[in-house]
Amino acid sequence: MKTTFTLLATLAVALPAQLVSAQTASTGSGQAYPTRTVRIIVPYAAGGNTDITARAIGSKLTDVFGQQVIVDNRPGGATNIGSELAARAAPDGYTLFMGGASNAVNMSLYSKPPYDTMRDFAPITLCVKGANVLSIHPSLPVKTLKELIALAKARPGQLNFASSGIGSSNRMAGELLKVMAGINMVHVPYKGNTPALTDTVAGHVHMIFSGVPSLLPHIQSGRLRAVAIGSLKRFSAIPNVPTFDESGVKGYEATTWFGLMAPAKTSKEIVARLNAEVARIIASTEIKNRFVNDGLEPIGGSQDDFAKFIRDEIEKYAKVIKAAGIKPL
Repeated sequence: MKTTFTLLATLAVALPAQLVSAQTASTGSGQAYPTRTVRIIVPYAAGGNTDITARAIGSKLTDVFGQQVIVDNRPGGATNIGSELAARAAPDGYTLFMGGASNAVNMSLYSKPPYDTMRDFAPITLCVKGANVLSIHPSLPVKTLKELIALAKARPGQLNFASSGIGSSNRMAGELLKVMAGINMVHVPYKGNTPALTDTVAGHVHMIFSGVPSLLPHIQSGRLRAVAIGSLKRFSAIPNVPTFDESGVKGYEATTWFGLMAPAKTSKEIVARLNAEVARIIASTEIKNRFVNDGLEPIGGSQDDFAKFIRDEIEKYAKVIKAAGIKPL
């Protein structure tokens, strides 16, 4: 009887300790992670699609950790400023990075990028995927993609499109359309999606390629006219907007994505915990519905899955850049 009681007492102590251990990760000093504020660097201005995603996930991580998780916007340099800052940060789990397609694009767009996406980052998880939507200012006398292409051919080099930066997926969406539709348009880069969108809504730029979340209110209000979406199927958030493929540019696909990363050499325990926590957040009904309503597809998945996805994206955009005849900067 005494032996049984002793065994039960031992289990009562050991099991909670194991449960706590499973929910924590070491910072390297033996302390549970995190013990202070965590920042997520976003290489764009506040208000854009990357920023929206980072804030949605960061607010939930704050609840989970009991520590503040803040977003640190570092726009400029075609996302190179914020990306390099994150890549060079201490690998202690207190600086994270919300990366995206630009981190794949820039590996080919620049002859000597200031960081290497595969070498300098530890992929945590792919958070969401989206699609670039081509939206035009109502002053353009067209309503469909077919009409826009005809206008661009009649006025070569006179139409322009805004993007969130030189190395953004928005820019690549425009370059891909130029190649596939045989048109000549001028690219106007900005330091983030918000200023690009502001100028397009004001009519200073003819059109913009951007993700659904930031465009949706302007499409619904009529300040912008959505012409086509770069996914291979329509999005429920904007069901009346046809795909490029439906509109005559067969095989056209221009997607965007946002994923959480950490500086390389961040401990495996911290990365694993972040992967698990973010996966739970993305799978939650509240966040899942929020992303879907915004026209984003929640993903999640393993670190290895995300690493392979990034490699594939780097290869894909290298081909787009070559096809578009863009010389490395």
